[in-house]
Amino acid sequence: MTPLHKPLAPDATIGILGGGQLGRMLALAAHELGFRVHVYSDKKDSCAFDVVRNSTCAPFDNWARLADFLNTVDAVTYEFENIPAETAAFVAARKPLFPGADVLATTQDRVKEKKFVNALKIATAPFAQVNTSMELSAAFAKIGFPAILKTARMGYDGKGQVKLDKGDDLAGAWRSIGEKPAVLEGFVKFEREISVVIARGADGKTAAYDPIENVHRDHILHTSTVPAKIPPAMAKEAINIATKIAKALNYVGVLAVEMFVAKKGAKRELLVNRPARA
Repeated sequence: MTPLHKPLAPDATIGILGGGQLGRMLALAAHELGFRVHVYSDKKDSCAFDVVRNSTCAPFDNWARLADFLNTVDAVTYEFENIPAETAAFVAARKPLFPGADVLATTQDRVKEKKFVNALKIATAPFAQVNTSMELSAAFAKIGFPAILKTARMGYDGKGQVKLDKGDDLAGAWRSIGEKPAVLEGFVKFEREISVVIARGADGKTAAYDPIENVHRDHILHTSTVPAKIPPAMAKEAINIATKIAKALNYVGVLAVEMFVAKKGAKRELLVNRPARA
């Protein structure tokens, strides 16, 4: 990875990979801090283009256009995890990229992501990797019903996933997600959904907001309320979990760690859903 030897000056140019609503909000925030922004997106109708002076519309694997883009910026970030890993590696070899390409490789794959979190001794919903229809049957024998089948990559806002219960057509479910590598997650009966937004600098220092309580409708975020209605001890635990994940990823940037507050007998426990770009 190309290092950043000193903090960016206020008139520096930040490159953003991806031009959706998150890229747009990133650009607006950067402008308020005095930075210039150049957005690179593969979609002509990218809404982030409307709020920046410099933009490039080209495929993420157009190396010549990417090189031209990199010649105009001082550092690069990305708006979400669906940027190709090859693109991130190309950028990181030439300019400072935050979060790093290795972070992207972990967080854009649900299986890698969950294994990474579990390796830190942090709980998630039970899960099983699924690469074929036969593996799906075996996964249900392990996880049980109900469960949610999700594509390992690219799914968001309920896309690329299907809830399954006993007696459902597993072969049909496998076809419905395009027969792509997937993860089967045990269905969590949660009390509420929360997230912790944490910022981590290149020096390793962190700062976190109070946990946020999130309500989804039809798989899309409907409301976020701060602070979440959880006990102070659980709020502290949630922040500690987010801090541990950010440190282990060597994350530089702003990270949102999504969690479920689930009942375990008479007690409540936190289960990490996923860490995501914020």
